[in-house]
Amino acid sequence: MKKNRYTEEQIIGILKRHEAGVKTADLCREHGISAATFYSWKSKFGGMDVSEAQRLKAMEDENRGGELSLHGEALKAVIRKNGWSLPV
Repeated sequence: MKKNRYTEEQIIGILKRHEAGVKTADLCREHGISAATFYSWKSKFGGMDVSEAQRLKAMEDENRGGELSLHGEALKAVIRKNGWSLPV
């Protein structure tokens, strides 16, 4: 998984500067990001505070863990159905 270059706090700071009137092109050039990246950040973090962004990330991490455990349970069910043995 790719490590993020910017934290949620930094992203929200960049978006706040945009709301204050700094042009998108100037922000993108200054921070070395594309306009597509900026607008994807805006759609995900627009209007959020730092605490809300941290809570969102915590929920995403929790959901990711749940998906992995469900995936593992589904694989175990397929193995049992086919009569294969599970490694101990």
